[in-house]
Amino acid sequence: MIDQVGSNPITSAPSQPHNSASPDHPQSTNITTEPKTGHEITFSSSPYVGSPDRLVTSMPASGARTPTATIKSRNITPKFLTPLASFSKTALHLTKLDPTDAWLPITESRNGNAYYAAFHTLCAGIGIQALILPVAFTVLGWAWGVISLTLIFTWQLYTLYLLVNLHESPENGVRYSRYMQLAKAAFGVRLGRILAKFSIVYLSLGSCVASIIIGASTSKIFFQVVCAGGKCNPEKLTVVEWYLVFTCAVVLLSQLPNLNSIAGVSLVGAAAALGYCSTIWAVSVAKDRLPNVSYNPIRPGSCVTRFFDVLNALGIIAFAFRGHNLVLEIQATMPTSKVHPSQVPMWNGIKVSYSLVATCLFPLAIGGYWAYGQLIPPSGMLTALFVYHSQDVAKSVLAFTSILVIINALSSFQIYGMPAFDEMESKYVKRYKKPCEWWHRMIIRAVFGFTCYFLAVAIPFLSNLAGLVGGIALPVTLAYPCFMWIRIKKPKAYSPSWWLNWALGVLGMILSGFLISAGVYVVIRDGVKFNFFKPV
Repeated sequence: MIDQVGSNPITSAPSQPHNSASPDHPQSTNITTEPKTGHEITFSSSPYVGSPDRLVTSMPASGARTPTATIKSRNITPKFLTPLASFSKTALHLTKLDPTDAWLPITESRNGNAYYAAFHTLCAGIGIQALILPVAFTVLGWAWGVISLTLIFTWQLYTLYLLVNLHESPENGVRYSRYMQLAKAAFGVRLGRILAKFSIVYLSLGSCVASIIIGASTSKIFFQVVCAGGKCNPEKLTVVEWYLVFTCAVVLLSQLPNLNSIAGVSLVGAAAALGYCSTIWAVSVAKDRLPNVSYNPIRPGSCVTRFFDVLNALGIIAFAFRGHNLVLEIQATMPTSKVHPSQVPMWNGIKVSYSLVATCLFPLAIGGYWAYGQLIPPSGMLTALFVYHSQDVAKSVLAFTSILVIINALSSFQIYGMPAFDEMESKYVKRYKKPCEWWHRMIIRAVFGFTCYFLAVAIPFLSNLAGLVGGIALPVTLAYPCFMWIRIKKPKAYSPSWWLNWALGVLGMILSGFLISAGVYVVIRDGVKFNFFKPV
Protein backbone atom coordinates (compact mmCIF):
# COMPACT_ATOMS: atom_id res chain seq x y z
CA MET A 1 0.00 0.00 0.00
CA ILE A 2 1.29 3.39 -0.80
CA ASP A 3 2.17 5.49 2.18
CA GLN A 4 3.09 8.62 0.29
CA VAL A 5 0.20 11.01 -0.08
CA GLY A 6 -0.39 12.88 -3.29
CA SER A 7 0.96 10.25 -5.66
CA ASN A 8 -0.58 9.97 -9.11
CA PRO A 9 -3.67 7.78 -9.37
CA ILE A 10 -2.99 4.18 -10.22
CA THR A 11 -3.94 3.30 -13.76
CA SER A 12 -3.19 0.29 -15.83
CA ALA A 13 -1.28 0.77 -19.06
CA PRO A 14 -3.44 -0.36 -21.99
CA SER A 15 -0.64 -2.32 -23.61
CA GLN A 16 0.57 -3.81 -20.32
CA PRO A 17 -2.30 -5.56 -18.53
CA HIS A 18 -1.81 -6.92 -15.05
CA ASN A 19 -0.36 -10.32 -14.43
CA SER A 20 -3.19 -11.67 -12.34
CA ALA A 21 -1.47 -15.03 -11.99
CA SER A 22 1.26 -13.55 -9.80
CA PRO A 23 1.94 -15.65 -6.70
CA ASP A 24 1.47 -12.57 -4.50
CA HIS A 25 -1.68 -11.47 -6.30
CA PRO A 26 -4.06 -14.43 -6.76
CA GLN A 27 -5.90 -14.78 -9.98
CA SER A 28 -8.95 -12.53 -10.19
CA THR A 29 -12.35 -13.81 -11.19
CA ASN A 30 -12.36 -11.35 -14.10
CA ILE A 31 -10.28 -13.39 -16.54
CA THR A 32 -8.77 -11.52 -19.47
CA THR A 33 -7.69 -13.08 -22.72
CA GLU A 34 -5.03 -10.47 -23.40
CA PRO A 35 -1.37 -11.45 -23.07
CA LYS A 36 -0.16 -11.33 -19.46
CA THR A 37 2.95 -9.42 -18.63
CA GLY A 38 4.57 -8.03 -15.51
CA HIS A 39 3.44 -4.88 -13.78
CA GLU A 40 4.51 -1.74 -15.54
CA ILE A 41 6.67 0.47 -13.35
CA THR A 42 6.86 4.14 -14.21
CA PHE A 43 8.26 7.19 -12.50
CA SER A 44 6.14 10.14 -11.56
CA SER A 45 6.43 13.14 -9.33
CA SER A 46 5.04 13.24 -5.81
CA PRO A 47 4.69 16.66 -4.24
CA TYR A 48 4.64 15.18 -0.77
CA VAL A 49 7.94 13.39 -1.13
CA GLY A 50 10.02 16.09 -2.74
CA SER A 51 11.51 13.64 -5.22
CA PRO A 52 10.63 13.61 -8.95
CA ASP A 53 11.25 9.92 -9.33
CA ARG A 54 8.98 8.03 -6.96
CA LEU A 55 8.03 4.60 -8.22
CA VAL A 56 4.36 4.08 -9.04
CA THR A 57 2.94 0.76 -10.11
CA SER A 58 -0.41 -0.40 -11.33
CA MET A 59 -1.90 -3.17 -9.26
CA PRO A 60 -5.18 -5.08 -9.35
CA ALA A 61 -7.84 -4.48 -6.75
CA SER A 62 -7.25 -7.95 -5.39
CA GLY A 63 -3.67 -7.12 -4.54
CA ALA A 64 -4.16 -4.31 -2.05
CA ARG A 65 -0.95 -4.87 -0.18
CA THR A 66 2.72 -4.13 -0.56
CA PRO A 67 3.65 -5.65 -3.94
CA THR A 68 6.35 -8.29 -4.01
CA ALA A 69 5.61 -10.18 -7.23
CA THR A 70 8.02 -8.42 -9.55
CA ILE A 71 10.11 -6.71 -6.89
CA LYS A 72 12.49 -8.68 -4.77
CA SER A 73 11.72 -7.66 -1.20
CA ARG A 74 14.23 -8.21 1.55
CA ASN A 75 11.52 -9.17 4.02
CA ILE A 76 13.41 -11.73 6.03
CA THR A 77 11.29 -11.68 9.16
CA PRO A 78 11.73 -15.09 10.83
CA LYS A 79 8.75 -17.34 10.39
CA PHE A 80 8.37 -17.85 14.12
CA LEU A 81 7.74 -14.10 14.49
CA THR A 82 4.84 -14.10 12.00
CA PRO A 83 1.58 -13.64 13.96
CA LEU A 84 -1.38 -15.91 13.57
CA ALA A 85 -3.47 -13.01 12.34
CA SER A 86 -1.31 -12.36 9.30
CA PHE A 87 -3.30 -14.54 6.91
CA SER A 88 -4.53 -12.91 3.71
CA LYS A 89 -7.69 -10.87 4.01
CA THR A 90 -10.55 -11.96 1.80
CA ALA A 91 -12.22 -8.59 1.32
CA LEU A 92 -9.64 -6.05 0.20
CA HIS A 93 -10.38 -2.58 -1.10
CA LEU A 94 -8.48 -0.73 -3.78
CA THR A 95 -5.58 1.07 -2.12
CA LYS A 96 -2.80 3.03 -3.74
CA LEU A 97 0.44 1.13 -3.64
CA ASP A 98 4.07 2.13 -3.61
CA PRO A 99 6.45 -0.72 -4.39
CA THR A 100 9.31 1.02 -2.56
CA ASP A 101 7.48 0.38 0.71
CA ALA A 102 8.46 -3.26 0.34
CA TRP A 103 12.08 -2.11 0.60
CA LEU A 104 11.91 0.08 3.72
CA PRO A 105 12.15 -1.06 7.37
CA ILE A 106 8.85 0.44 8.54
CA THR A 107 6.60 -1.09 5.86
CA GLU A 108 8.69 -4.01 4.65
CA SER A 109 6.63 -6.45 6.71
CA ARG A 110 2.86 -6.00 7.00
CA ASN A 111 2.10 -8.93 9.30
CA GLY A 112 1.63 -7.08 12.59
CA ASN A 113 -1.29 -7.51 14.98
CA ALA A 114 -2.67 -6.14 18.24
CA TYR A 115 -0.03 -7.96 20.29
CA TYR A 116 2.79 -6.42 18.32
CA ALA A 117 1.14 -3.01 18.68
CA ALA A 118 0.98 -3.46 22.45
CA PHE A 119 4.64 -4.51 22.63
CA HIS A 120 5.88 -1.59 20.54
CA THR A 121 3.73 1.12 22.10
CA LEU A 122 4.55 -0.04 25.62
CA CYS A 123 8.28 -0.11 24.89
CA ALA A 124 8.09 3.33 23.27
CA GLY A 125 5.72 4.83 25.84
CA ILE A 126 7.46 4.01 29.11
CA GLY A 127 11.08 4.39 30.06
CA ILE A 128 13.62 5.96 32.34
CA GLN A 129 12.00 9.40 31.95
CA ALA A 130 9.10 8.18 34.12
CA LEU A 131 11.45 7.97 37.12
CA ILE A 132 11.70 11.78 37.21
CA LEU A 133 7.95 12.26 37.86
CA PRO A 134 8.29 12.67 41.67
CA VAL A 135 10.62 15.63 41.02
CA ALA A 136 7.69 17.47 39.42
CA PHE A 137 5.61 16.82 42.54
CA THR A 138 8.14 18.69 44.67
CA VAL A 139 7.04 21.86 42.89
CA LEU A 140 3.36 21.11 42.25
CA GLY A 141 2.53 19.41 45.54
CA TRP A 142 0.14 16.53 46.13
CA ALA A 143 -3.08 17.92 44.70
CA TRP A 144 -1.82 19.72 41.61
CA GLY A 145 0.72 17.01 40.94
CA VAL A 146 -1.95 14.27 40.73
CA ILE A 147 -4.35 16.54 38.80
CA SER A 148 -1.68 17.53 36.25
CA LEU A 149 -0.54 13.94 35.77
CA THR A 150 -4.12 12.75 35.25
CA LEU A 151 -5.04 15.52 32.82
CA ILE A 152 -1.91 15.12 30.67
CA PHE A 153 -2.32 11.32 30.64
CA THR A 154 -5.94 11.69 29.45
CA TRP A 155 -4.96 14.34 26.91
CA GLN A 156 -2.22 12.28 25.31
CA LEU A 157 -4.46 9.20 25.23
CA TYR A 158 -7.03 11.24 23.27
CA THR A 159 -4.41 12.40 20.75
CA LEU A 160 -3.28 8.79 20.37
CA TYR A 161 -6.86 7.94 19.40
CA LEU A 162 -6.82 10.72 16.81
CA LEU A 163 -3.57 9.49 15.25
CA VAL A 164 -4.79 5.90 15.05
CA ASN A 165 -7.91 7.01 13.18
CA LEU A 166 -5.97 9.34 10.90
CA HIS A 167 -3.64 6.57 9.72
CA GLU A 168 -5.95 5.48 6.89
CA SER A 169 -7.94 7.73 4.58
CA PRO A 170 -11.12 5.99 3.36
CA GLU A 171 -11.67 8.82 0.86
CA ASN A 172 -8.51 8.34 -1.21
CA GLY A 173 -7.22 4.95 -0.04
CA VAL A 174 -3.94 6.30 1.34
CA ARG A 175 -2.16 5.05 4.46
CA TYR A 176 -0.04 7.63 6.25
CA SER A 177 2.62 5.26 7.50
CA ARG A 178 4.92 7.91 8.94
CA TYR A 179 4.24 10.91 11.16
CA MET A 180 5.95 13.23 8.68
CA GLN A 181 3.67 12.06 5.85
CA LEU A 182 0.59 12.88 7.91
CA ALA A 183 2.01 16.29 8.83
CA LYS A 184 2.63 17.11 5.17
CA ALA A 185 -0.85 15.93 4.20
CA ALA A 186 -2.44 18.08 6.91
CA PHE A 187 -0.35 21.24 6.77
CA GLY A 188 1.23 21.13 3.32
CA VAL A 189 4.70 20.00 2.37
CA ARG A 190 6.63 23.08 3.44
CA LEU A 191 4.74 23.94 6.63
CA GLY A 192 4.49 20.28 7.64
CA ARG A 193 8.25 19.90 7.34
CA ILE A 194 8.86 23.09 9.34
CA LEU A 195 6.48 22.11 12.14
CA ALA A 196 7.25 18.44 12.54
CA LYS A 197 10.72 17.69 11.17
CA PHE A 198 12.79 19.14 14.01
CA SER A 199 10.59 17.71 16.77
CA ILE A 200 10.54 14.22 15.27
CA VAL A 201 14.30 14.14 14.63
CA TYR A 202 14.90 15.57 18.09
CA LEU A 203 12.73 12.90 19.70
CA SER A 204 14.22 9.97 17.76
CA LEU A 205 17.85 11.03 17.90
CA GLY A 206 17.57 12.41 21.44
CA SER A 207 15.94 9.21 22.71
CA CYS A 208 18.69 7.09 21.16
CA VAL A 209 21.42 9.28 22.66
CA ALA A 210 19.71 9.19 26.06
CA SER A 211 19.46 5.39 25.80
CA ILE A 212 23.23 5.16 25.37
CA ILE A 213 23.89 7.55 28.26
CA ILE A 214 21.52 5.76 30.63
CA GLY A 215 22.39 2.23 29.50
CA ALA A 216 26.15 2.76 29.73
CA SER A 217 26.01 4.56 33.09
CA THR A 218 23.77 1.87 34.54
CA SER A 219 26.08 -0.85 33.16
CA LYS A 220 28.92 0.64 35.16
CA ILE A 221 26.73 0.75 38.29
CA PHE A 222 25.66 -2.86 37.70
CA PHE A 223 29.25 -4.10 37.61
CA GLN A 224 30.11 -2.04 40.67
CA VAL A 225 27.27 -3.71 42.58
CA VAL A 226 28.11 -7.20 41.35
CA CYS A 227 31.85 -6.84 41.87
CA ALA A 228 31.66 -5.17 45.29
CA GLY A 229 33.91 -7.18 47.60
CA GLY A 230 34.93 -9.51 44.78
CA LYS A 231 38.02 -9.95 42.68
CA CYS A 232 36.78 -8.26 39.51
CA ASN A 233 37.60 -4.60 39.03
CA PRO A 234 34.94 -2.62 37.15
CA GLU A 235 37.05 0.54 37.42
CA LYS A 236 39.30 -0.73 34.64
CA LEU A 237 36.86 0.71 32.11
CA THR A 238 36.35 4.45 31.92
CA VAL A 239 32.91 5.98 31.39
CA VAL A 240 33.70 6.62 27.73
CA GLU A 241 34.66 2.98 27.32
CA TRP A 242 31.38 1.90 28.92
CA TYR A 243 29.59 4.10 26.39
CA LEU A 244 31.48 2.33 23.62
CA VAL A 245 30.65 -1.14 24.94
CA PHE A 246 26.95 -0.31 25.15
CA THR A 247 26.99 1.28 21.68
CA CYS A 248 28.49 -1.88 20.18
CA ALA A 249 25.63 -3.86 21.75
CA VAL A 250 22.91 -1.60 20.33
CA VAL A 251 24.54 -1.53 16.87
CA LEU A 252 24.67 -5.31 16.82
CA LEU A 253 21.00 -5.55 17.81
CA SER A 254 20.00 -2.89 15.28
CA GLN A 255 20.79 -5.26 12.39
CA LEU A 256 17.32 -6.80 12.70
CA PRO A 257 15.74 -5.86 9.37
CA ASN A 258 12.40 -4.21 10.07
CA LEU A 259 9.94 -3.00 12.68
CA ASN A 260 8.03 -6.27 12.88
CA SER A 261 11.23 -8.25 13.39
CA ILE A 262 11.95 -6.37 16.64
CA ALA A 263 8.57 -7.22 18.18
CA GLY A 264 10.30 -9.68 20.49
CA VAL A 265 12.87 -7.03 21.44
CA SER A 266 10.05 -4.58 22.23
CA LEU A 267 8.31 -7.21 24.36
CA VAL A 268 11.45 -7.82 26.41
CA GLY A 269 12.11 -4.07 26.71
CA ALA A 270 8.53 -3.35 27.79
CA ALA A 271 8.65 -6.12 30.39
CA ALA A 272 11.96 -4.72 31.67
CA ALA A 273 10.48 -1.20 31.98
CA LEU A 274 7.46 -2.51 33.89
CA GLY A 275 9.82 -4.53 36.07
CA TYR A 276 12.20 -1.79 37.15
CA CYS A 277 9.48 0.86 37.56
CA SER A 278 7.48 -1.47 39.82
CA THR A 279 10.56 -2.64 41.73
CA ILE A 280 11.81 0.87 42.43
CA TRP A 281 8.55 2.28 43.78
CA ALA A 282 7.73 -0.90 45.69
CA VAL A 283 11.15 -0.98 47.42
CA SER A 284 10.97 2.76 48.16
CA VAL A 285 7.53 2.46 49.76
CA ALA A 286 8.46 -0.73 51.63
CA LYS A 287 11.44 1.01 53.26
CA ASP A 288 9.09 3.69 54.58
CA ARG A 289 9.53 7.44 54.39
CA LEU A 290 12.85 9.11 54.99
CA PRO A 291 13.34 10.91 58.31
CA ASN A 292 12.30 14.58 58.27
CA VAL A 293 10.62 14.19 54.90
CA SER A 294 8.60 17.24 53.81
CA TYR A 295 5.78 17.57 51.29
CA ASN A 296 5.52 21.35 51.17
CA PRO A 297 5.97 22.50 47.57
CA ILE A 298 9.25 24.29 46.95
CA ARG A 299 8.42 27.97 46.42
CA PRO A 300 11.62 29.99 46.73
CA GLY A 301 12.26 33.32 45.08
CA SER A 302 9.93 35.71 43.30
CA CYS A 303 6.59 35.10 41.60
CA VAL A 304 8.38 34.85 38.23
CA THR A 305 10.67 32.15 39.59
CA ARG A 306 7.76 30.17 41.03
CA PHE A 307 5.83 30.51 37.76
CA PHE A 308 8.71 29.10 35.71
CA ASP A 309 9.28 26.32 38.24
CA VAL A 310 5.66 25.24 37.85
CA LEU A 311 5.95 25.26 34.07
CA ASN A 312 9.18 23.27 34.23
CA ALA A 313 7.42 20.71 36.43
CA LEU A 314 4.66 20.41 33.83
CA GLY A 315 7.37 19.89 31.22
CA ILE A 316 8.75 16.99 33.26
CA ILE A 317 5.29 15.38 33.31
CA ALA A 318 4.88 15.94 29.56
CA PHE A 319 8.33 14.39 29.01
CA ALA A 320 7.13 11.21 30.74
CA PHE A 321 4.69 10.57 27.87
CA ARG A 322 6.43 9.82 24.61
CA GLY A 323 5.97 7.58 21.60
CA HIS A 324 3.38 9.52 19.57
CA ASN A 325 5.94 10.00 16.81
CA LEU A 326 6.00 6.19 16.41
CA VAL A 327 2.27 5.38 16.46
CA LEU A 328 1.69 5.68 12.72
CA GLU A 329 4.84 3.69 11.99
CA ILE A 330 3.70 0.89 14.29
CA GLN A 331 0.24 0.83 12.70
CA ALA A 332 1.85 0.70 9.25
CA THR A 333 3.13 -2.80 10.03
CA MET A 334 -0.42 -4.18 10.09
CA PRO A 335 -2.49 -5.56 7.21
CA THR A 336 -5.71 -3.72 6.49
CA SER A 337 -8.91 -4.15 4.53
CA LYS A 338 -12.31 -2.52 4.29
CA VAL A 339 -13.78 -5.19 6.53
CA HIS A 340 -10.84 -5.33 8.96
CA PRO A 341 -9.23 -1.86 9.14
CA SER A 342 -5.90 -1.57 10.92
CA GLN A 343 -7.14 0.94 13.50
CA VAL A 344 -9.12 -1.77 15.32
CA PRO A 345 -6.19 -3.99 16.38
CA MET A 346 -3.98 -0.92 16.80
CA TRP A 347 -6.36 0.72 19.26
CA ASN A 348 -6.84 -2.57 21.11
CA GLY A 349 -3.08 -2.84 21.54
CA ILE A 350 -2.84 0.76 22.74
CA LYS A 351 -5.59 0.26 25.31
CA VAL A 352 -3.71 -2.67 26.82
CA SER A 353 -0.30 -1.01 26.76
CA TYR A 354 -1.43 2.31 28.23
CA SER A 355 -3.38 0.55 30.95
CA LEU A 356 -0.04 -0.95 31.98
CA VAL A 357 1.64 2.45 31.61
CA ALA A 358 -0.89 3.96 34.03
CA THR A 359 -0.32 1.18 36.56
CA CYS A 360 3.37 2.11 36.57
CA LEU A 361 3.41 5.90 36.29
CA PHE A 362 0.85 6.79 38.95
CA PRO A 363 2.28 4.53 41.71
CA LEU A 364 5.78 5.63 40.72
CA ALA A 365 4.97 9.33 41.00
CA ILE A 366 2.80 9.10 44.12
CA GLY A 367 4.83 6.43 45.91
CA GLY A 368 8.16 8.07 45.08
CA TYR A 369 7.02 11.46 46.35
CA TRP A 370 5.59 9.86 49.49
CA ALA A 371 8.86 8.06 50.24
CA TYR A 372 11.32 10.88 49.49
CA GLY A 373 9.36 14.12 49.39
CA GLN A 374 11.58 17.15 48.90
CA LEU A 375 14.68 14.98 49.43
CA ILE A 376 14.40 13.22 46.08
CA PRO A 377 17.47 13.86 43.86
CA PRO A 378 16.92 15.90 40.66
CA SER A 379 17.82 12.85 38.57
CA GLY A 380 14.90 10.87 39.95
CA MET A 381 13.99 7.58 41.56
CA LEU A 382 16.83 5.39 40.34
CA THR A 383 19.41 7.69 41.92
CA ALA A 384 17.32 7.91 45.09
CA LEU A 385 17.26 4.12 45.36
CA PHE A 386 21.06 3.89 45.32
CA VAL A 387 21.66 7.02 47.43
CA TYR A 388 19.26 6.20 50.26
CA HIS A 389 18.95 2.40 50.18
CA SER A 390 22.22 1.01 48.86
CA GLN A 391 23.07 -0.26 52.36
CA ASP A 392 19.69 -1.64 53.48
CA VAL A 393 18.55 -3.28 50.22
CA ALA A 394 19.92 -6.62 49.04
CA LYS A 395 22.56 -6.37 46.32
CA SER A 396 20.56 -8.82 44.24
CA VAL A 397 17.65 -6.32 44.13
CA LEU A 398 19.96 -3.47 43.11
CA ALA A 399 21.63 -5.63 40.46
CA PHE A 400 18.26 -6.88 39.18
CA THR A 401 16.96 -3.31 38.87
CA SER A 402 20.11 -2.21 37.06
CA ILE A 403 20.00 -5.04 34.53
CA LEU A 404 16.35 -4.26 33.77
CA VAL A 405 17.26 -0.63 33.08
CA ILE A 406 20.04 -1.79 30.74
CA ILE A 407 17.69 -4.12 28.84
CA ASN A 408 15.08 -1.39 28.46
CA ALA A 409 17.71 1.07 27.17
CA LEU A 410 18.84 -1.48 24.56
CA SER A 411 15.24 -2.00 23.42
CA SER A 412 14.33 1.70 23.40
CA PHE A 413 17.24 2.41 21.07
CA GLN A 414 15.84 -0.07 18.54
CA ILE A 415 12.27 1.23 18.50
CA TYR A 416 13.34 4.90 18.31
CA GLY A 417 16.13 4.20 15.85
CA MET A 418 13.91 2.40 13.33
CA PRO A 419 12.37 5.61 11.86
CA ALA A 420 15.90 6.97 11.40
CA PHE A 421 16.94 3.77 9.61
CA ASP A 422 13.83 4.04 7.45
CA GLU A 423 14.61 7.64 6.51
CA MET A 424 18.25 6.96 5.65
CA GLU A 425 17.46 3.86 3.61
CA SER A 426 14.74 5.75 1.73
CA LYS A 427 17.41 8.12 0.40
CA TYR A 428 19.21 5.15 -1.13
CA VAL A 429 15.97 3.69 -2.51
CA LYS A 430 14.90 6.96 -4.13
CA ARG A 431 18.25 7.41 -5.79
CA TYR A 432 19.02 3.90 -7.01
CA LYS A 433 15.47 2.49 -7.37
CA LYS A 434 16.35 -0.71 -5.57
CA PRO A 435 16.46 -1.98 -1.99
CA CYS A 436 19.55 -1.55 0.15
CA GLU A 437 21.99 -4.42 0.08
CA TRP A 438 22.57 -6.10 3.43
CA TRP A 439 26.05 -4.68 3.76
CA HIS A 440 24.82 -1.18 2.93
CA ARG A 441 22.09 -1.46 5.53
CA MET A 442 24.64 -2.66 8.07
CA ILE A 443 26.88 0.36 7.38
CA ILE A 444 23.93 2.79 7.66
CA ARG A 445 22.90 1.48 11.05
CA ALA A 446 26.44 1.31 12.36
CA VAL A 447 27.06 4.92 11.32
CA PHE A 448 23.85 6.02 13.05
CA GLY A 449 24.74 4.11 16.22
CA PHE A 450 28.24 5.55 16.50
CA THR A 451 26.94 9.03 15.70
CA CYS A 452 24.69 8.66 18.74
CA TYR A 453 27.75 7.47 20.69
CA PHE A 454 29.64 10.61 19.71
CA LEU A 455 26.73 12.81 20.80
CA ALA A 456 26.40 10.90 24.07
CA VAL A 457 30.05 11.54 24.87
CA ALA A 458 29.81 15.16 23.71
CA ILE A 459 26.63 16.09 25.64
CA PRO A 460 26.33 13.70 28.61
CA PHE A 461 24.17 16.24 30.48
CA LEU A 462 21.21 15.64 28.13
CA SER A 463 19.22 13.82 30.81
CA ASN A 464 19.27 16.94 33.01
CA LEU A 465 17.19 18.88 30.48
CA ALA A 466 13.93 16.97 31.02
CA GLY A 467 11.72 20.06 31.27
CA LEU A 468 13.17 21.64 28.14
CA VAL A 469 12.92 18.40 26.18
CA GLY A 470 9.31 17.99 27.30
CA GLY A 471 8.45 21.45 25.98
CA ILE A 472 10.01 20.76 22.58
CA ALA A 473 8.29 17.39 22.21
CA LEU A 474 4.91 18.53 23.51
CA PRO A 475 3.38 19.68 20.16
CA VAL A 476 4.02 16.28 18.58
CA THR A 477 2.18 14.64 21.47
CA LEU A 478 -0.58 17.05 22.44
CA ALA A 479 -1.09 19.74 19.76
CA TYR A 480 -0.38 18.59 16.19
CA PRO A 481 -2.80 15.60 16.23
CA CYS A 482 -5.68 17.96 17.06
CA PHE A 483 -4.87 20.28 14.15
CA MET A 484 -4.37 17.28 11.84
CA TRP A 485 -7.83 16.02 12.72
CA ILE A 486 -9.38 19.38 11.86
CA ARG A 487 -7.50 19.68 8.56
CA ILE A 488 -8.08 16.13 7.32
CA LYS A 489 -11.41 15.04 8.85
CA LYS A 490 -12.92 18.56 8.59
CA PRO A 491 -15.48 18.34 11.45
CA LYS A 492 -18.42 20.68 11.18
CA ALA A 493 -17.53 24.22 12.21
CA TYR A 494 -18.45 25.07 15.81
CA SER A 495 -19.38 21.47 16.55
CA PRO A 496 -18.18 19.93 19.86
CA SER A 497 -15.37 18.07 18.02
CA TRP A 498 -14.31 21.27 16.26
CA TRP A 499 -14.19 23.28 19.50
CA LEU A 500 -12.44 20.51 21.44
CA ASN A 501 -9.64 20.02 18.94
CA TRP A 502 -9.11 23.72 18.38
CA ALA A 503 -8.99 24.35 22.14
CA LEU A 504 -6.57 21.49 22.84
CA GLY A 505 -4.37 22.34 19.85
CA VAL A 506 -4.05 26.03 20.72
CA LEU A 507 -3.56 25.26 24.41
CA GLY A 508 -0.86 22.73 23.52
CA MET A 509 1.07 25.22 21.38
CA ILE A 510 0.85 27.93 24.06
CA LEU A 511 1.91 25.48 26.74
CA SER A 512 4.82 24.30 24.59
CA GLY A 513 6.09 27.87 24.24
CA PHE A 514 5.85 28.44 27.98
CA LEU A 515 7.56 25.13 28.78
CA ILE A 516 10.48 25.85 26.46
CA SER A 517 10.92 29.29 28.04
CA ALA A 518 10.70 27.80 31.53
CA GLY A 519 13.18 25.06 30.66
CA VAL A 520 15.71 27.59 29.39
CA TYR A 521 15.14 29.79 32.45
CA VAL A 522 15.66 26.92 34.90
CA VAL A 523 18.81 25.78 33.07
CA ILE A 524 20.27 29.29 33.23
CA ARG A 525 19.22 29.83 36.85
CA ASP A 526 20.34 26.47 38.25
CA GLY A 527 23.41 26.25 36.06
CA VAL A 528 23.49 22.85 34.42
CA LYS A 529 27.07 21.66 34.27
CA PHE A 530 27.85 21.66 30.56
CA ASN A 531 30.53 19.00 30.76
CA PHE A 532 31.10 18.64 27.02
CA PHE A 533 33.12 15.50 26.22
CA LYS A 534 33.43 14.76 29.95
CA PRO A 535 30.88 12.09 30.84
CA VAL A 536 30.75 11.14 34.50
